[in-house]
Amino acid sequence: MAAISSVLLLAGTSSAAFAADTLRVATFNVSMDATNYTKQGEQVNPNALIEALQNNHPQIKNIAEIIQRVRPDILLLNEFDYVAKEQGIEYFKTHYLTKSQNKQPAINYPYTYIAPVNTGLKTPFDLDNDGQVTGVKGDAYGFGLFEGHYGMAVLSRYPIDFDNIRTLQNFKNKDMPGAQMPVDPVTGENWYNNEEWQALRVSSKSFWDIPVKIKGNTLHVIASHPTPPVFDGAEDRNGKRNHDEIRLIKDYVANANYLYDDKGVKGGLAAQSRFVIVGDLNAAPEGDKKRPDTTNQLLKNPLINSQFVPHSKGAKTSYPQKYGAAYTAYWQARVDYVLPSTYGLDVVDGGVFWPVKNSELYRLIKDRNASSDHRMVWLDISMK
Repeated sequence: MAAISSVLLLAGTSSAAFAADTLRVATFNVSMDATNYTKQGEQVNPNALIEALQNNHPQIKNIAEIIQRVRPDILLLNEFDYVAKEQGIEYFKTHYLTKSQNKQPAINYPYTYIAPVNTGLKTPFDLDNDGQVTGVKGDAYGFGLFEGHYGMAVLSRYPIDFDNIRTLQNFKNKDMPGAQMPVDPVTGENWYNNEEWQALRVSSKSFWDIPVKIKGNTLHVIASHPTPPVFDGAEDRNGKRNHDEIRLIKDYVANANYLYDDKGVKGGLAAQSRFVIVGDLNAAPEGDKKRPDTTNQLLKNPLINSQFVPHSKGAKTSYPQKYGAAYTAYWQARVDYVLPSTYGLDVVDGGVFWPVKNSELYRLIKDRNASSDHRMVWLDISMK
């Protein structure tokens, strides 16, 4: 145990996760999507992740090493393509996580959850209004080059209550009161016509409520990956969607009665439920990329404990901004979050895996080819 703790301390993490009464929950946008394994100018192969996994890809080995060093008990992976389970997440677990990477102790996650996402799921509409109906990219239910692109996966060392998982992949914009409609700045008309608006889904990937059983208690893992609020125009269609995807989180934990899940069950999370929100939310509270009206839905929410802000020495020494230590992406923004409920949970510690440049571990995060353009973020929490 001492050896493991010393490794964690070297990485700028804490050994608190190994205390008997704490739980380490993490989120990590791992960039394990097909475009990351495709050379520039080449056509993207939907099976690129499968092939990379089978070829012992160095980026994936580094991702596994980071996971083995931080050792979360519950981990959300964003941008992990939704492919056949035995060729995707199970292969990753068996051939990377349960095998030592660079002399790190292997780690086993007996419980896994993956499910379909909206990215790359074809629609019959010209949603980006470029005059072409392609079905994919900006015309899909969520931006993606193929169905399942930029998917998600949850790994857990504790039992997942699969029978009570709730997903809101299909929840529609038209059913969210006051959902933000983008407006064409040239014509003044709604960006989406009525037929499109009736069909559009709030989640660009999906929205999951995954109950995990921990020593007789239930912890709801609220997982999502809202679209980036960029790559659009003055109509801000992606920015408005990002806002409403994060609003979906806010309203779900507040048990808003307008909500329904993919099985038709109404409402959100019951009052006095223990939950932890995880994901690359693609919205920053500070800096030149800030969207405070979006992030305040969670960070200023009385149901959510946002007082502890994970940070790293690596980011602090890399950027001059006073809030730079909290950055979770190398493009200088705090966009990845682990946010626990104020009810039933205490924050013990937390951090961001971002080694300083003179550290031996900097090789793991030096650029996107090394691992990802995001960093793993975690909290150590205890139940009360």
